[in-house]
Amino acid sequence: MKKITAYLLIILSIVMIYIGIAYRMVPPVLTAVGFLAIATAFMADKKE
Repeated sequence: MKKITAYLLIILSIVMIYIGIAYRMVPPVLTAVGFLAIATAFMADKKE
């Protein structure tokens, strides 16, 4: 379940980075970086 969540967060963060750069907005890009950090933590967790 964590891997699915991680992949969804990665996709969402890519979209948010694109929107943030296209409209020159910083908050979506910062949120996307946070989502990438969470996705990385989920992918690194080897419990499942």
